[in-house]
Amino acid sequence: MTPDAALTAEPIPACAGIGLRGQHYEDVLTLRPAVGFFEVHSENYFGLGGTPHRYLERIRADYSLSFHGVGLSLGSTDPLSRPHLARLRELIEHYQPSLVSEHLSWSSVGGRYLNDLLPLPYTEEAATHIAEHVSQLQDSLGRRILVENVSCYLEFEHSGLTEWEFVNAVAETADCGILLDINNVYVNACNHGFDAKEFLRGISRQRVAEMHLAGHTENKFDGGSILIDTHNRRVCDAVWDLYRDAVEQLGPLPTLVEWDSDLPELPVLVDEAGIAASILEQSRARVA
Repeated sequence: MTPDAALTAEPIPACAGIGLRGQHYEDVLTLRPAVGFFEVHSENYFGLGGTPHRYLERIRADYSLSFHGVGLSLGSTDPLSRPHLARLRELIEHYQPSLVSEHLSWSSVGGRYLNDLLPLPYTEEAATHIAEHVSQLQDSLGRRILVENVSCYLEFEHSGLTEWEFVNAVAETADCGILLDINNVYVNACNHGFDAKEFLRGISRQRVAEMHLAGHTENKFDGGSILIDTHNRRVCDAVWDLYRDAVEQLGPLPTLVEWDSDLPELPVLVDEAGIAASILEQSRARVA
């Protein structure tokens, strides 16, 4: 592929988008849903040509895109994969997504990859290490990226920072933006017993450039329960409430509703995005 001179990476306004999945390609082209943008997982388009690219080319002609990576393993002690960086750079040059993001996690060691986004200890050393990888990624792409806070199901005893202090430290050191996942904030707050609103107050307001929303699942066991970031259902009322707090605290921002498994029909996703869009509009009306 060669870059399309007609495409430019225009900023996405404070609107609501949804993830683009293969089973919805035809419906998107037929229904032209009223969403602000589509997010794709970058690695799903690493193959050359074929059906995914044919559809993405057509959809990109009418909608802005956000590229969301899951495979760079920024927190690993392994060096960043040069082939991965090269393919990602090629995709970005061609499709000109408005937003590019990755996770504050690791998924590989010694060249072996795990199918998960694994957490890091919240230490200054870990923040410096992952910030170096973020800086290398930005230098390779020639643009600023966003880093996302992840769901976490354990705590490291030697973590000396809060989660929001850790995210802020990475973003400040690497001079990157933050993708604030509201569902992950809620899941971690419930699982680890901190105040989700304190996270919102503590996160670097000037660096948050996008927000994510998703559904989660409660797994119960003898003596308690744990929330799992499953992305397989509607956003719950408590997360919508936290999102309203986030919009009030940080201002209206591009917001993506994630739904990655047990996919519903496209109108369900559009309906979820409509709720987010309504909250954003209410925020703008209050400011006006």
